[in-house]
Amino acid sequence: MATKLRDSAVDALAEVVRDGMTVAVGGFGLCGIPTNLIRALRETGVKDLTIVSNNMGVDGKGLGVLLENAQVSRVLASYVGENKLFASQYLDGTLEVEFVPQGTLAERLRAGGSGIPAFYTPTGVGTPIAEGKPVAEFDGQRAILERGIVADLALVRAYEGDAEGNLRYRLTARNFNPLAAMSGRVTVAEVEHLREGYLDPERIDTPGVFVQRTVVVEDPVKDIEQRTVRERKGA
Repeated sequence: MATKLRDSAVDALAEVVRDGMTVAVGGFGLCGIPTNLIRALRETGVKDLTIVSNNMGVDGKGLGVLLENAQVSRVLASYVGENKLFASQYLDGTLEVEFVPQGTLAERLRAGGSGIPAFYTPTGVGTPIAEGKPVAEFDGQRAILERGIVADLALVRAYEGDAEGNLRYRLTARNFNPLAAMSGRVTVAEVEHLREGYLDPERIDTPGVFVQRTVVVEDPVKDIEQRTVRERKGA
């Protein structure tokens, strides 16, 4: 059986990364992020990256480590409120930011992965999101043109995978991972559990046709974005 498996996250990115590339990254906050691949990307030292992700993690964790290493020049994201360094780099002009409504971001990734160059959506009409974008009217409702996103590289994390790159996600850790995986010209997946043979074809979330390389998670630690506690009643 052919395999897309690599020995490590660093090996999985070898001969793939370069300065100035666009990288789509799965995850939502710190949930479902490809932690090992993000760290490996940091170790490559590539610069001038455009990152497409729902957000940029938090200070010192997730995609925040790329900001700390001055590897990112542009970001397309929906929410960035948990990262102080992101805010400071944006405000001082060292980081270019394109804010994208969350549903629009999801559809732009899906469209790019489906070969759809652009689509119209009413989301953002009459707001700064619409500035400079073509506007059309459908059944009396105005809509703006949004471009599909095709990334040079996509990094995702899955709960299960096989050697052919078929992936399955677990609960909310699925989030943006399937969409990011679709959008990449080259998609690299880190999997928590590598299964022998093939996954059940009736229970596959991302088909292996979208994935070029896989690696087993080396560091299984999952960071918590905000740990909150409360006193238990009756304690």
